[in-house]
Amino acid sequence: MTQTGTAGPFRTEALAPGIYFVATPIGTARDITLRALDILASADVIAAEDTRTTRHLMELHGVPLRGRPMIAYHDHNGAAQRPKLLRLVEEGQSVAYASEAGTPLVADPGFQLGREATARGLNVTCAPGPSAVLVALTLSGLPSDRFLFAGFPPAGGGARRTWLQGLAGVEATLVIFESPKRVSRLLGEMADTLGQERQAAVCRELTKRFEEVVRGSLSDLARRFDGTAPKGEIVVVIDRAGGPIAPGPEELETAIRAAMERLPTKAAASEVATQFGLKRRDVYQAALGFRMEGDEEE
Repeated sequence: MTQTGTAGPFRTEALAPGIYFVATPIGTARDITLRALDILASADVIAAEDTRTTRHLMELHGVPLRGRPMIAYHDHNGAAQRPKLLRLVEEGQSVAYASEAGTPLVADPGFQLGREATARGLNVTCAPGPSAVLVALTLSGLPSDRFLFAGFPPAGGGARRTWLQGLAGVEATLVIFESPKRVSRLLGEMADTLGQERQAAVCRELTKRFEEVVRGSLSDLARRFDGTAPKGEIVVVIDRAGGPIAPGPEELETAIRAAMERLPTKAAASEVATQFGLKRRDVYQAALGFRMEGDEEE
């Protein structure tokens, strides 16, 4: 059966039992795919990260609920709702899960649902569609042949510093989600950790009316957003490492001492110089100083 909603046709047809992940618009409602509408029109049960958002989306596109159950499934109730949804599939029903915005399972509570359904051998499929990660990567102007989606940074403390340091040498374009309240802080931290001149883009309100992409070096962007909290959803894209990151004095000393425990001084200096892209002569002089300190202590 083909029906016509406000935005175009969709089909209703019997779906095989399983979990059907549905990507939903990150801004513009018309970005939804026809297949996504087909699934939302046909599934026996609708599960949604935000039932109000999904109900409104279905109404916009003329997809009737027809008395079908709509079940909230999100971070706070996932442990309780997962067994119920999986049991419905095992009993022969089709369950469509719609994220609040974007592709399910990407920084989304649907991950555990898909993981457990797969572990039970249940049918799992996805209607692909909008993704803030791919839109930001496309608009950033940065290399897209290899990228790492790093998600949200830890909120603070040592975990945040460790997280950023772990990304410093990654040879891929980085894609990061961040709260508007913390984006200014993040840009400053990244400039210090990843390099002042590393190129980046701050993408805001993607696909929406006030979409904005600000490009520049991390130091320029840190100054541009200093003390400000831009409105809307934020995605930060950072160019890949252009070469080894220069270590701080403590990190360099630790690396040299560790290498000297395994190798002669000259070989240890050569290894560390190659690791950090430093001059062998400078590293060798530092290593000699550490060795002399050790002799004095003895």
